[in-house]
Amino acid sequence: MDRVESKRSRRTQRDYTMGFKLQVVDAVEKGDMTYKQAQKIYGIQGRSTVLTWLRKHGKLDWTQPVRLAMPKTPKAKETPAQKIKRLERELEDERLRNLLLNEVVDILDSEHGMSLRKKYIAKARRIQKHKGLSLSRACKLLGISRQAVYQRERRTQQRNIELAPVKGMVMELRRFMPRLGGRKLYSLLKPKFDAQGIKLGRDGFFDYLREHRLLVPPVKRFIKTTQSRHWMKKYPNLIASQDINRAEQVFVSDITYVETDEGVHYLSLVTDAYSRKIMGYEVSDNLRAESVVKALRQAARQRQTGKPLLHHSDRGLQYCSSIYQEELKRHDITPSMTDGYDCYQNALAERVNGILKQEFLLFKCRDLQELKDLVRESVAIYNRLRPHLSLNMKTPEEVHKKATSMGEVA
Repeated sequence: MDRVESKRSRRTQRDYTMGFKLQVVDAVEKGDMTYKQAQKIYGIQGRSTVLTWLRKHGKLDWTQPVRLAMPKTPKAKETPAQKIKRLERELEDERLRNLLLNEVVDILDSEHGMSLRKKYIAKARRIQKHKGLSLSRACKLLGISRQAVYQRERRTQQRNIELAPVKGMVMELRRFMPRLGGRKLYSLLKPKFDAQGIKLGRDGFFDYLREHRLLVPPVKRFIKTTQSRHWMKKYPNLIASQDINRAEQVFVSDITYVETDEGVHYLSLVTDAYSRKIMGYEVSDNLRAESVVKALRQAARQRQTGKPLLHHSDRGLQYCSSIYQEELKRHDITPSMTDGYDCYQNALAERVNGILKQEFLLFKCRDLQELKDLVRESVAIYNRLRPHLSLNMKTPEEVHKKATSMGEVA
């Protein structure tokens, strides 16, 4: 967290996470911005830093000099007669549109008390410039006063000055968590707002994100990775009646897919159900039990208590395999599995999968090694920096450490 809170200083390549680099590379290659614009927007230091990322992580060939595209061929000009007819049609359409809109506004103001004409104040300058009118004329047409326009402009200008630091704060956090949601962003930034005297509520913060196009659109993907129709022994659901009130009481496990340029790879996760901390993970290019069990071994090594522990998973053949069950017995962990084929009985593990894929593993890596680096980095940020609504906006690492050290509910 020290990097996030540090003041501006000379940055190195280590200050930028793999997820952030891939986000910038993807935006440039899609044509959303040039690499120079990306450096300016995100405040990336170094004249060729983004170009270096493009050459290392990009899908296109960036070894050649960047050339400007040829200008498009201009359209044929209208004849005077065509222009007159077009303008006449537009004038008539505009006249009818204004009549209809004014009638609608009058009805809404008089019958529903919506005071829409007051909202014209924000549009007065735009209409004035667009139509080439004087401000007096524009205000008269809209039925408002010039004084109201001036007052609003002063308030807006003052508010913009007050909120000027907000975008930098948001972008600094988004360097580490590119798809962190608005509520969690607000929870992390609220103490800084208070310290700097910035008055900005949660709804106002969402309006600010929307205005500056900083809201995160949802991403939905689904590919089946569980093969539960097999002959191996399945275990009963033991957490249905459990009251989870301490760390390392229940571990939940699941497997999800992640694609790279080399093909489909698989991410196995073991998560503590109480603290939401990812205790173990493994990235592999296959679904064999020998690969999946590595995540369990890592989780077992990170245990801080010796209290009874359940391991809950779906009925996938990897979890029913002898190698996985023997590993559970070796660490004195009791197996538990979902009933039938209901994925919602393992919803917490599915949710952690979704968080990693929708907030961190956003861009396709070149190969398995690059994916492993990205996953390692993402898990560390998830555990130590990302707050959870279900944890009262605390991080999994914070909750887990407190619960295991005190031996009571955090």
